[in-house]
Amino acid sequence: MQATLSPTAPPPFAAPPVLHLSERPEAQGKDISVRAVRKSYGSAVALPDVSLSVARGEFCTLLGASGSGKTTLLKIIAGFEAPDTGSVHIAGRDVTHTPIADRNIGMVFQNYALFPHMSVFENVAFALRMRRLNHDDIKRRVGEALELVSLQALAARLPRELSGGQQQRVALARALVFMPDVLLMDEPLGALDKNLRQAIQLQLKKLHHDLGLTVVFVTHDQEEAMNLSDRIVILDQGRIVQAGAPAALYRSPDTPFVAGFLGECNFLEEPARVLGIRPENVRVGAQLGASDVRHEGRVVASTFCGLHWKVFIAWRDRTIVAYSPAGSAGTDHEPGRLVAWGFNSGDAMAFAIQ
Repeated sequence: MQATLSPTAPPPFAAPPVLHLSERPEAQGKDISVRAVRKSYGSAVALPDVSLSVARGEFCTLLGASGSGKTTLLKIIAGFEAPDTGSVHIAGRDVTHTPIADRNIGMVFQNYALFPHMSVFENVAFALRMRRLNHDDIKRRVGEALELVSLQALAARLPRELSGGQQQRVALARALVFMPDVLLMDEPLGALDKNLRQAIQLQLKKLHHDLGLTVVFVTHDQEEAMNLSDRIVILDQGRIVQAGAPAALYRSPDTPFVAGFLGECNFLEEPARVLGIRPENVRVGAQLGASDVRHEGRVVASTFCGLHWKVFIAWRDRTIVAYSPAGSAGTDHEPGRLVAWGFNSGDAMAFAIQ
């Protein structure tokens, strides 16, 4: 549902064709093209010059720290903000100056943005009523949308009678019910606890797969981005620093910044280069092989994480993080103990010193 509508707003456009969920095309979503977009607020430049293409049916995550420009870019795609220069195209159509209501996008926010006085059914039905669909079509389409998010039994409840996870699923059903060309999501799971986040992540992955949605998802959570995305776009200071599939970004980052932002990484300076070694590739004590690069340090702390021990080793002027197997010898992660640590040179990522 477009966030600018209110329960008394006039219908912004004609009703879309009425399709059953089973009649949706294989890839429901449309492609997006952002071309040379610049956005500033006074003297502060949020996006200096950004170009981005999102393929039809792709789950694309904009990942970055606060102030990186990811939410500004999402707002420009949605139409909440207008770029200073550049353009936005959806399915080849220039929508740079098209009102939000005419872009046929679904939006899901962190704060749910549900109407508190309306039932679950009416919250989901609202966008369809604004499009003047008839009663039977609304009833069917809302039922299908609630079935997608497993909330049919709660259709009569008010938002205050729902848990946070249930409210977010209502918001998702509301965004899907009118078959949007693009689904935009701004930190939608940030207010949920870990178990709920993981459950809704699984539901999102299934919906994306089943419906062929084009999704642009904003988050600062690296693990969430890795779990959900076909492609991750990493932003820093308003610029795209690297984009690619999660595994490719994790294994072959272009810069130390990307390596350190997308997961944990240890950095060792050498002449003319920096080596990056992921904690899972750091071996401690008895785990070291004969051909490994070897160093010696002192364990300052260790944490049992279920699948492994997270071991913190003081070495020179830094702390090395290693993931030691859960069944490893206790002496390898005992605080205060001097231990050998190292890595296979083939597991190290080399970056040129800028």
